[in-house]
Amino acid sequence: MPVTLNEGYEMTSWFDLYTLNIGGREDEAGIKKAAALVQGMVEEEEKGGIPTNRIVLGGFSQGGALALYAAFTLEKPLAGMVALSSWLPLHESFPDAMKVNNESPILQCHGDLDPVVPYKFGQMTKSVLSKMCSNYTFNTYPGMMHSSNAKEMQDVKEFLDKILPAV
Repeated sequence: MPVTLNEGYEMTSWFDLYTLNIGGREDEAGIKKAAALVQGMVEEEEKGGIPTNRIVLGGFSQGGALALYAAFTLEKPLAGMVALSSWLPLHESFPDAMKVNNESPILQCHGDLDPVVPYKFGQMTKSVLSKMCSNYTFNTYPGMMHSSNAKEMQDVKEFLDKILPAV
């Protein structure tokens, strides 16, 4: 899709991005449409026999942002959420927009040198989520840019092992 922040060039994207400024204009319609798509995927998994309390929504960058928004506006409890180098879109609509999942475990990870999704976005999200979620963890990775590293992946693995025990 064409992304405004990228001068309208086509790129892989869940929704349009207008700015990387906290409080800047957001693509509310696009975010909600993409969230409905992800929520539809959850419903399909549930129809296939996987209970929602065994489903984790997660992603990197815009995918992690969408995972958070979709999970918080879903009306069924999830096993958890993982947001890597991400932020909470439409953050000013919370906690009012939250349906459930404020008790679901959340792991948010962010590098402190991220030039794409600035660390301050992660900190803003931490400020919002730590007030409205009872099982929230924020990990900072010193020196990490808009990427991942072995420590972060180990933290994700341990988080998933904890919230999704073998059946």
